[in-house]
Amino acid sequence: MRIEILGVGCVKCIKLEDNVKKAVRELGLEAEVVHVKDLMEIAKRGVLMTPGLVIDGKVVTSGRLLPVEHVKKLIQEHSQ
Repeated sequence: MRIEILGVGCVKCIKLEDNVKKAVRELGLEAEVVHVKDLMEIAKRGVLMTPGLVIDGKVVTSGRLLPVEHVKKLIQEHSQ
């Protein structure tokens, strides 16, 4: 599984990355967590508001800082 956080490094983007890493740990999953900071790459994904969350190539949210429990739910939904 590959999970990407899209954002240039704002506080919300950094916190979302922390929440994603914690969710992955709590779920006991093997996942690559990557923070994409390139504005052109973020725009190519269609994300206009950061942070964006991408799971296995699919943008699942944008413009929202998600709590750990919500991230866990999204990971579980998209890993099936």
